[in-house]
Amino acid sequence: MDLKTNQKTILIAPLNWGLGHATRCIPIIKALLENNYTPIIASDGIALALLKKEFPNVQALELPSYQIEYAKKGKNFKWKLFINGSKTIKAIRKEKIIIENWINKYGINGIISDNRLGVFSKKVPSVYITHQLNVLTGNTTWLTSKMHQYVIKKYTECWVPDLAGSQNLSGELGHVDHLNCPIKYIGPLSRLQKKLMPKKYDLLIILSGPEPQRGILEKHLKKEILQFKGTVIFIEGNIESEQKTVIKGNVTYYNFMNSSELEQAFNESEMVLCRSGYTTIMDLVQLRKKAFFIPTPGQYEQEYLAKKLKKEGLVPYANQDDFRMEDIQEIQEYKGLPRLHTTIEWPALFQVFEK
Repeated sequence: MDLKTNQKTILIAPLNWGLGHATRCIPIIKALLENNYTPIIASDGIALALLKKEFPNVQALELPSYQIEYAKKGKNFKWKLFINGSKTIKAIRKEKIIIENWINKYGINGIISDNRLGVFSKKVPSVYITHQLNVLTGNTTWLTSKMHQYVIKKYTECWVPDLAGSQNLSGELGHVDHLNCPIKYIGPLSRLQKKLMPKKYDLLIILSGPEPQRGILEKHLKKEILQFKGTVIFIEGNIESEQKTVIKGNVTYYNFMNSSELEQAFNESEMVLCRSGYTTIMDLVQLRKKAFFIPTPGQYEQEYLAKKLKKEGLVPYANQDDFRMEDIQEIQEYKGLPRLHTTIEWPALFQVFEK
């Protein structure tokens, strides 16, 4: 451990959009602690609830909610975000004011924002984490990408959790030409580790993402799972005050799991059925598990990643309304995600806070 005479306090703030942004911040928070920094967690909703469970001894602060909601129909996804846009902008403005106050109040020496647009200050080194240098939104992709890149350029550094070369996970999402911003490709982030364990489950189902789409998929899969003959562990993705377990026939249901429990569940399962969120993809790479994807309807990023990985012969997918349990057998026809041997040099990355 690199001992410092004065510990620096780093605010780390993931976006509350499902659980992916929060879970990929877990290894960063652990690395900050291991390198003698003092992290402060800031978020809202289920993202904040999850991180408070993971790090009960780390100070946690609440930020305004962006009030992100999904439409019940995928085709209305972009329209729903547009309608909620004024609420999001208002939250970002409040966020900026709060951050400036917190810098003085809590003695913050640096900022790490995972896609929270108002978590930034010129007073301290500010890092932005994203895998979306391009933000796919159909015929408005050029506009949303330029807007996001404008925000990114304000930060001291931008960390992309992927590889820079042709062998990468994010494709055109995380790779652009001529972006005038100090980008660092830090390699995939995962809170989970591959471990050799006896197989306990034939299938792991894990859900995430904002409502109502998370609940819609849960209802659909609880009907479809009746057709599956093997052993199943079903993690609903509901972050509640207490963990609940229900066993129905060959299926064991959990409302949520912490990182160590989830790591064990992944390692004990042969196949995985899940969303095609980028954080989930990074976890699957780390765990070397074969999977089947059901992208969130209307979410261009997840649809792009699912199509990309299927085209590369790595992972099959189906649209949410079309998925039937027998589709899971397609997994055997695909290679699975590639093994990427990368090591994140945390002390070198954290030098941005020592300048």
